[in-house]
Amino acid sequence: MDKPDLIIFDCDGVLVDSEIIAARVEAELLTEAGFEITPEELARTYAGLTFKDILLRIEEISGLPFQATLIDQAEAAVDRRLRQEVRAVEGVREAVAQVAGPCCICSNSPSERIRAMLERTGIMPVFKGPIFSAPELPTGKTKPAPDVFLHAASEFNADPARSFVIEDSVHGIAGARAAGMRVIGFTGGAHSYPGHADVLMEAGAETVIRRWADFKGVLEALLTWSEDG
Repeated sequence: MDKPDLIIFDCDGVLVDSEIIAARVEAELLTEAGFEITPEELARTYAGLTFKDILLRIEEISGLPFQATLIDQAEAAVDRRLRQEVRAVEGVREAVAQVAGPCCICSNSPSERIRAMLERTGIMPVFKGPIFSAPELPTGKTKPAPDVFLHAASEFNADPARSFVIEDSVHGIAGARAAGMRVIGFTGGAHSYPGHADVLMEAGAETVIRRWADFKGVLEALLTWSEDG
């Protein structure tokens, strides 16, 4: 493969260091609602999921019923904190600017939030691709469902097997792999933890990078190698 058909970036925890901010807000709300959890535990277990899906999973394992209004509370609080605190992941502007071919963002976050974060962090001027928000697609299915990745491939007329996804979460990797795409794991966000890279490899990433400075070289290396041999 001389070049990929499409490069897909996750947003939270990959382009912008927002995952830990959301985890702090959501962990506080969950603890107040009766399910004690630290931001680190929440990020490690549930990163990549919408807060609605996090609530559903916690309800299933704990038996605690949560008020539906908790979702709106979390969204408003996260947006407020992001406006104050969100930063670009180190080196991402340079890495994104070097991408010559088709690229896009596939995220579980609302597109309005994504654009606001990209503008605030200075990534928007160097990002050339469209933004696809899984909850805003006709199916509404979020990661780990493959829908948003398949939608992006369709929009670009890209072969999923010739497409690369950069993801920081098990749930995102599961969706990309279900879509038939190749995945590079990323552990450069503030929410990363010891063993994160191993977890991403076990989930299906072909390799993992911690610094955006390594992205170009790793992608070029993977382009010369196919899983089919």
